[in-house]
Amino acid sequence: MQNGNNHSHQMSSYNKAFGFGIALNIVYVGIEVFYGLLVNSMALIADAGHNLSDVLGLILAWGASYLASTTPTSTRTYGLRKSTILSALFNAIILLIAIGAITVESIRKFSSPEPVQGSVMMIVAGIGIIVNALTAYLFVKGKERDINIKGAFLHMAADAGVSAGVVAAGLLIIITGWLWLDPVISLVIVLAITLSTWSLLKDSLHLSMDAVPRNIDVGQVKSYLLSLPGVTGVHDLHIWAMSTTETALTAHLVSESKDNHNKLLNDIGEALHSNFEIEHITIQFEDRIGLNECSNGKV
Repeated sequence: MQNGNNHSHQMSSYNKAFGFGIALNIVYVGIEVFYGLLVNSMALIADAGHNLSDVLGLILAWGASYLASTTPTSTRTYGLRKSTILSALFNAIILLIAIGAITVESIRKFSSPEPVQGSVMMIVAGIGIIVNALTAYLFVKGKERDINIKGAFLHMAADAGVSAGVVAAGLLIIITGWLWLDPVISLVIVLAITLSTWSLLKDSLHLSMDAVPRNIDVGQVKSYLLSLPGVTGVHDLHIWAMSTTETALTAHLVSESKDNHNKLLNDIGEALHSNFEIEHITIQFEDRIGLNECSNGKV
């Protein structure tokens, strides 16, 4: 089972990644805004807006990782683990706001196109490919098990792809002289961001409502519990995410035997952790008589 020490270890393992990624992207946002205004490139400014949202997203994810590692209190008995889920949700919302702003400005550019220096676009966006790919790599190992880290990874991986698109736009503008390619590439950027954000938005909203994590099949969990020796029934089964890395379960098991419950509890804990990645488990045993009395309103 994971505990506060595990959270602290996970947070410390990503401290350098978050710090480096934030610093690197702040510098790059400044470069993109400066040259975007200098050469009238909406694609560069759009990419800068996306990168700025990524900086905010990284800060949110970093802060949530820290809060999740804090010690529980008498008023917050689970601590602040849920903050990682809220961070992932806010990350998705920030991206959607950035998408709206970029879309409005890109549409405006169609009606009043301005000269664009394609060579400068290519150089600045080329730097962006390196910056974003490097930052994304820092989070690649944790993205499968933590949607908070996945949010950070998706932002940076999408940015690397977006920067590659801006390089392509700069090259095409140099070759063809078609200024409308700049806002077109901006709208392609919007589509790429939307697609990468949608799953993050769905998953984070799903977990914020205490729904069952998508990687867990409730039917399989119930079948396992019913397969335990002496267990004849399962009810009040609840599974929810405490954070983006920890899952909790509570259940009432109807058992014919009152012997070896402690050993059975240990076996259940180990099996649920190894087979379903459920770490926090609360089991209540009931005999059939007690269950019938409860259902008849006598207890």
